[in-house]
Amino acid sequence: MLGLRASNSPQPIAVACSGGLDSMALLRLAHAWTREQGIPLYVFHVHHGLSPNADAWLAHCEAATAALGAVFDHRRVEVVKGKDGVEQAARKLRYRALGAMCTAHGVPLLLSAHHLDDQAETVLLQLLRGSGPAGLSGMEASSRMPALLGTPDVVLARPLLTVARGALEQFAAQEGLAWVEDESNGDPRYTRNALRHGVMPAIAASFPGYQARLARGAAHVESAQRILDEVASQDLAACMTGDTVILARLQSFSRDRIDNLLRHLFAVRGLAMPSTAWLGEMVAQLFSARDDAQLKVTHPACHIRRHRGKLHITPRLPDLAGMRDPDDEGVLDKPGQSFRWNGEASIAFPAYGGVLHFDGADSGFDPAWLRAQPLIIDFRKGGERLKPAPNRPTRSLKQHYQTLDVPSWERERAPIVSTGHALLFAAAIGMDCQFMRAGQGGLIALRWESAST
Repeated sequence: MLGLRASNSPQPIAVACSGGLDSMALLRLAHAWTREQGIPLYVFHVHHGLSPNADAWLAHCEAATAALGAVFDHRRVEVVKGKDGVEQAARKLRYRALGAMCTAHGVPLLLSAHHLDDQAETVLLQLLRGSGPAGLSGMEASSRMPALLGTPDVVLARPLLTVARGALEQFAAQEGLAWVEDESNGDPRYTRNALRHGVMPAIAASFPGYQARLARGAAHVESAQRILDEVASQDLAACMTGDTVILARLQSFSRDRIDNLLRHLFAVRGLAMPSTAWLGEMVAQLFSARDDAQLKVTHPACHIRRHRGKLHITPRLPDLAGMRDPDDEGVLDKPGQSFRWNGEASIAFPAYGGVLHFDGADSGFDPAWLRAQPLIIDFRKGGERLKPAPNRPTRSLKQHYQTLDVPSWERERAPIVSTGHALLFAAAIGMDCQFMRAGQGGLIALRWESAST
């Protein structure tokens, strides 16, 4: 029933055990198999504290584990209702706690007791939510879920995914298993319970054995999704240059392929999948905004930007002290941060989002001269000019940024260093040659390292 394979060098496995019928049946099966194979068995339980019976469930799982001679561990979590509800909040905490226990005990394989009826519920629920193929493919028999488990080193396996709950009930009766009942399973306010007790019995009355057919349909959808992923991967490779997407190439595709590519890009970057409406609005802005528009579409975890015909995905970063729009005359100038250089290799400036390095160089500032200067770090206010070399013209920072193809969102976070009267250095551009020396060694070159990189 488990469908697991023994390894030449057996590693421990763990069972996620809630104490309910499904997980107790899985525990009994896993114990028989691991004992036969000589593999260590761990049992992990998560105490959510949502039920007055939670302590009793913990005690039940611990006692059942001790009776089998396996190793037991548990974690207590505090569930705070989020925007997605208590169910989703508890699920996230449960998987993260299970992943933490796997890591703590060096367990690479975690077994979950999801079964055929759970798979049918998942497919129906995703369909009612309007999910695409990725959601309708249902739960995988095994997968790595680093975002959910908190580690890429653990495989989550569902060996009972093709077994109906009725078969598990028969097995539990034959084995004389004891289990706990979660009283919340009968509460129709929870979406899965509404399906389980209201919708699914009605479907079963007209379509006996529908669970297997839904699972088979989910397998077909999963196959189609794999093809979509292959196409998206090929399309993305054709459009990518470095970490950016060339919009002219993207625009040559059909709208369906554009959406497929962008969803794949979000998945590759580990970002939450956007809704159809949000994705449509983003695509419309990417292709319809003026060429000189500073396009920024906000996602919960990032910004989508356009710069010189390319799509950039940039992290959402907090504003920094002193930041302002150089072209906004209505904002009063904010004073920069004064400091002295006393020979340090680097100085951190958290208010400006990074570290200023003082590197030894053959071309740069005289160390004694630099120590004597009252220095100021600041963000540009507009109108600053810099001459990078004797044979190059003095130009505004804006012109330098344009020549160097520095995007606007990087410019606004690039600080400058001056003596108060003369500009010495501009991040993303370089040093001003006015006070520099060359060819004698032992000099100091300034270099900015942004914390966001």
